Amino acid sequence: MPEEVAEWQDAGPFLRGVAWWDGDRCVRADPADAARLPVATWARARMPVGVRLEFVARGPFEVRYRAAALGTVDALREGSRLWEALREGERVTAVQERPREGARVLRVEWPGGPGVLYPPEGYAPVLLGVRGARPAPRRPRWLVYGDSITEGWSASAPSLGWPALAGRALGLDTVNLGYTGAAHGEPASAEQLAGLPGSVLTLAFGCNCWTGVPYSTGLMGETVAAFLRLVRAGHPRTPLLVVSPLPRPEAEHEPNALGATLAGLRAAMEEAVRARITAGDDRLALLPGAGLIGPGHLVDGVHPDDAGHALVASAVARALREELDVPSGNGFFN
Repeated sequence: MPEEVAEWQDAGPFLRGVAWWDGDRCVRADPADAARLPVATWARARMPVGVRLEFVARGPFEVRYRAAALGTVDALREGSRLWEALREGERVTAVQERPREGARVLRVEWPGGPGVLYPPEGYAPVLLGVRGARPAPRRPRWLVYGDSITEGWSASAPSLGWPALAGRALGLDTVNLGYTGAAHGEPASAEQLAGLPGSVLTLAFGCNCWTGVPYSTGLMGETVAAFLRLVRAGHPRTPLLVVSPLPRPEAEHEPNALGATLAGLRAAMEEAVRARITAGDDRLALLPGAGLIGPGHLVDGVHPDDAGHALVASAVARALREELDVPSGNGFFN
């Protein structure tokens, strides 16, 4: 029996997608800086979206974990209640359960080889230990900041949000910093990104600036310019891709409380990014979001379905390769 099968190991070396720790819990914003964040951002940051185990195992293995109660918002997302194990990009097993309070053990039937295990993020599980596997090699970290679309909202499983798909395709350790109902380009978030180690960066926000916290086009342009300046203070030469807002039919030509349409906000964001590129930031690229998916890919007029997430992932991966020379051909399962 291999040594890793016989004994429980700490889950830490297996964990990927980790930004910060709050005690034994993975969180997606700096707890030491939480007071400067909007309440909605910190609430979503406490959900371990994108946190996963990457491992190599010869056969079945076990995971010990402690889960919390299912959040009200996440109860709407069936995919957020799923344990999902992937091998060579294909699902090997999926377990949907209602975790009870206290520590539990999940047994994963595994055919052997490297894989990824996504936990049911809606229950905010704390992953405690692994038995029967060893950690997979670590990969360069990709920090992805954005809103609910970036968080993976409406994808049918944790592995199918566009950051997860693109990260596996590129062989990157995706750190998902998407915050449902938030991500308005706050300076505190930019400074946290600046202080977080990462080899690649992507910013994909703006849809929530049409409503909720309405922005004018002028405010959007200044916000994007300031956000980029703050991020660049910590990542002066890191490849950085900005994805402008995806289409939202109801908002494209409808003025918000400050008179801005989503089309106008998108144009203001793109203009701010192009201005910085023109000023000499040759490690910055723009991916216009308006044409990445069509209305038929939106499940609720805002969030993409699985096919829409796949289209965005493909476009982002292609832009990172072609515009910023992020190495290709080193996907997770290669």
